[in-house]
Amino acid sequence: MDSKEAYKQKLNAQLKEWSAQISLINAKIENKGADMRLKYAKELDSVKEKQDEVIQKIKDLDQATEESWEKVKVTTDQILNDLKTGVNNILSKFK
Repeated sequence: MDSKEAYKQKLNAQLKEWSAQISLINAKIENKGADMRLKYAKELDSVKEKQDEVIQKIKDLDQATEESWEKVKVTTDQILNDLKTGVNNILSKFK
């Protein structure tokens, strides 16, 4: 397996884990009521946007050549880090 494919598999695994956490956060917010939804709506929307960006980057990886995929990887790593930070920040507020 080449490094591009291994990287893509790693991204998919991380995305799946964080998607589950985002769903959990969303459920906790919904259970807390309207005030909680308003309080965390902006943060949750930001996390969901980053999630969508990672999904798009995975698609970009499929189309990237062996020579250009490293450039896609750099921006994907930045977005992935932002997603991880966002998820962890929201999760910490519910512990």
